Amino acid sequence: MILQDAFQDAMIRRWSLRRMTSRAEAEEWIAAAGRQWEEERGAQWAVTHTVGGELLGRVALRWMDLFQGLTECAYWVLPGARGQGVAPRALTTMSNWALKEGGFHRLELAHSDRNEASCRVAKKAGFAFEGVRRSALRHADGWHDMHLHARIQGDAEPLTSQG
Repeated sequence: MILQDAFQDAMIRRWSLRRMTSRAEAEEWIAAAGRQWEEERGAQWAVTHTVGGELLGRVALRWMDLFQGLTECAYWVLPGARGQGVAPRALTTMSNWALKEGGFHRLELAHSDRNEASCRVAKKAGFAFEGVRRSALRHADGWHDMHLHARIQGDAEPLTSQG
């Protein structure tokens, strides 16, 4: 199963707190994503190649507060698609939808301060850097400071969606 294989990738394992070691776990994650969508608590999308539908990654609204118009964005990209602009384009597409059609006011994104690639993706997708949450999340190698980025209604649309 491709989803299970994705979580065996060293970079996804390094930055994701989730572990997925069996097909049953992958199937449950997919089922849980469906329930989250039905219950309006979260949303996930596969990022695929436009020709052939090959899986390239995933973008998500990890949690959603529809009353306040708040959500947190997340993403990962498979090794073969890295360095090709897949993550910024997918994050921008999802973010534009969330801010325009989805009715959200504020989109947050947090990543380890050690994850320079995620910082670049966030900036390319129009997420302004807002600060550091100190020692905010425990990864496999210990506590990490987390960078906080956000896009809000009225922010300029990022260049990744204009060109």
